[in-house]
Amino acid sequence: MKLVYLDNAATTQVCPEAAEKALEMMTVHFGNPSSLHSLGTRAEQMVNTARKQVADLMGCHPDQLIFTSGGTEANNLAIFGAAQSKKRAGRHIITSAVEHSSVVASFKELERQGYEITRLVPEGGVITPAQVAEACREDTVLVSIMYVNNENGSHFPIDKIIPAVRRAAPQALIHCDAIQAAGKLPLRADRLDIDFMSTSAHKIHGPKGCGALYIKKGVRILPRTFGGEHERGMRAGTEAVPLIVAFGAAAQAMPPLDAQQRLYNSLRERLGAGLADMDDVVWLSPDNAVSYIVNISVPGIKSETMLHFLAQRGVYISSGSACSKGKRSPVLTALGLPERVIDSALRISFSHTNTLDDVDSFLGALKEASASLVRR
Repeated sequence: MKLVYLDNAATTQVCPEAAEKALEMMTVHFGNPSSLHSLGTRAEQMVNTARKQVADLMGCHPDQLIFTSGGTEANNLAIFGAAQSKKRAGRHIITSAVEHSSVVASFKELERQGYEITRLVPEGGVITPAQVAEACREDTVLVSIMYVNNENGSHFPIDKIIPAVRRAAPQALIHCDAIQAAGKLPLRADRLDIDFMSTSAHKIHGPKGCGALYIKKGVRILPRTFGGEHERGMRAGTEAVPLIVAFGAAAQAMPPLDAQQRLYNSLRERLGAGLADMDDVVWLSPDNAVSYIVNISVPGIKSETMLHFLAQRGVYISSGSACSKGKRSPVLTALGLPERVIDSALRISFSHTNTLDDVDSFLGALKEASASLVRR
């Protein structure tokens, strides 16, 4: 049975370049990068190379990157570090109502600690600069808005939101979860005048367990872990050298953005044309969504039921964020969609490794499911 993997927003298959580098760093250049001997020096050199490769992906200087255990830690480090460093200036924070769970949970904890959180709901699928500016106050210390939504693909205008915040709340720090954008959209962290930007290796065909946080030069935040001067004193603990070097290799191996965009446009077009023939399918992704994440619903057929049906035919998609563990989508709920639609939601997410045949296989299996599964 051919495997058709269309769940790349959850994770991607590790590319050969990354896998080879990880093995090399575990078996050949296995030294501790803090050690002074040649094995340690070689490991440090490889980490520095990876830092440049990931920095190129994010559009920043290597010295502005902190390696983490993944996107969740990167988001946590930015949010808690920023809030604590600014607590004397105020306790008001702005975010969106459709952020990733690692951001949502972080703000719930800060709320418990006495911070006031304003959660903006997208208007017509997008968070607008005007929305954010209107929410800013004198005591606003942090604004955190994602670049691309992980469930419906909404693409928020970060480049316009940032100057709006700078005008309305010049004292506030700005964070962006760019995990679903890195490697697929052009990122210019150092030109955006943003303070923090998060990314993750396993969304771009790197290994799980490794991420990175961009921190603007001159921005001070408080660390979350202690015990060493690793990562400029921001993240204590011996670096996960195999994962970091593999992350760099994966970043370098990503195809040119324009080639990816052409592919994603063609995949989305084929998907849209196929779904147009199915009267019982509802397209949920907004008009401003990126072309590589599509959210649909087949009302009456539970997401879990559909996923099992498709998996039995070698087709793998998801019902939304992998972090939701099958629970009702908080993103679609925040957008006010009917429960029957939410309970049947399906997310299709592309990688540069996907083909038109993959889309056709999905459409064939979906049509079979729609015709045979009982609606409730």
